[in-house]
Amino acid sequence: MTAHHTLAGPPVTAPWPVQALKAVAVLHVVALLFQAVTAGMLLSSSGGRALHLNSGIALGVIGLAHLVAAILVWRPGGGSARFVGPAAALLLLTAVAAVLGLAHVTVPHVPLGVGMFGGGVVQLLRVMAADGHWNGQAGRRSERGQT
Repeated sequence: MTAHHTLAGPPVTAPWPVQALKAVAVLHVVALLFQAVTAGMLLSSSGGRALHLNSGIALGVIGLAHLVAAILVWRPGGGSARFVGPAAALLLLTAVAAVLGLAHVTVPHVPLGVGMFGGGVVQLLRVMAADGHWNGQAGRRSERGQT
């Protein structure tokens, strides 16, 4: 048997704030989807209203965690701020949807929820596609001529 050496170093892992952002972005989309499921249950079962309300509260907490993770990637992590705006927008829209839902104003509440799910999916895709470009240096060349 022969041993061969590789020039590749250890696998590069993203810093913990990036891993946290990825995890919370997935959780956020799952919570948004679950909120849609509980909306259907609200219309079809007696316990649906309480479940929709409680999952909405959980969605708000997850939205806040999403914003905190995006800020941690940006400020102390030295990464891009491009994930902060969408996370803040999703949290703000969650608050607006909650107020509308508590007021039983369903005409804007339902399409807002659908739009939030779409926005959450777009944010998730952006977060997952950003591997290796967390420092905002995507497309720029380093001193050695590498990207």
